[in-house]
Amino acid sequence: MDELGKQLLKGVSRSFYLSLRLLPGPMRGAASLGYLLARTSDTLADSAAAPVELRLQCLESFRAAVAGHGENPRWPVSLLNAIPDSRERHLLEASGEVLRWLRRLPMEEALLVREVLEIIVSGQTLDLARFAEASQNHPVALPSDAALDDYAWRVAGSVGAFWTKLGLLTMGDKFSKAAEAELLERGIAYGKGLQLVNILRDVAADLAVGRCYLPVTDPGDREALLACHARWLIRADDWLANGETYAALLSSRRLRAATVLPAMIARATLEPLRGASWEILQTRIKVPRSVVYRSMIRAFF
Repeated sequence: MDELGKQLLKGVSRSFYLSLRLLPGPMRGAASLGYLLARTSDTLADSAAAPVELRLQCLESFRAAVAGHGENPRWPVSLLNAIPDSRERHLLEASGEVLRWLRRLPMEEALLVREVLEIIVSGQTLDLARFAEASQNHPVALPSDAALDDYAWRVAGSVGAFWTKLGLLTMGDKFSKAAEAELLERGIAYGKGLQLVNILRDVAADLAVGRCYLPVTDPGDREALLACHARWLIRADDWLANGETYAALLSSRRLRAATVLPAMIARATLEPLRGASWEILQTRIKVPRSVVYRSMIRAFF
């Protein structure tokens, strides 16, 4: 990872940057690059001040460039101006250099990065289309449990599979001696759990702009929404437990620490959500930086 990569990661990641720094060298480059590419597509998808059609076009250009089927995208000024966070704007402006980094990766690692980005972008594209007409006055909810599970797989469970495949490719038995099938199953569940924690934390903020990721018939029915929230909290617990078991199956302390740290932070986020009222959910619970650093120390030792 070069200096640009380090600076970009520090700018757009508060906690995952710490996990990447803990990773053993053979995995760190491709994992860091994959994260930057995913954050780039996430920035494109989440630039709410830009029209949905423009964001979809930019996502498609980016997807093609990552796949190696198109030139480096040139972002419209109107899109860049729609991004209030200067660090995320800088990430978009540096996308050409990030894509050049992808082309320098060993072929098998690059294939894994391209594979996971294809899945992530498919989830973000589906998300934009699904909520294209959503607003505070006309909220749209996911239609079923299966739709939420599918979304969590696309944007995060796929990352658990990528982490596993990359580890086995670059480290072999030094990554884990467990069966690949078990690692993939638990890694996918772990990724979905991390995404689900974000959904449960942000339910009120998302609903304020018309998006409801919880499968309820009427997003305006607070009682039904809170009951669904409580039901998916149980699922989040189970998926995070898979992540903790996954980390324990890895072969080195650095690997275990890098892998379990997001679960520890997610647990700290999840706890205040249990039995929370709608008023509490509207405050958007955030884990203090001090807790993040304490979790890092606990993860390592």
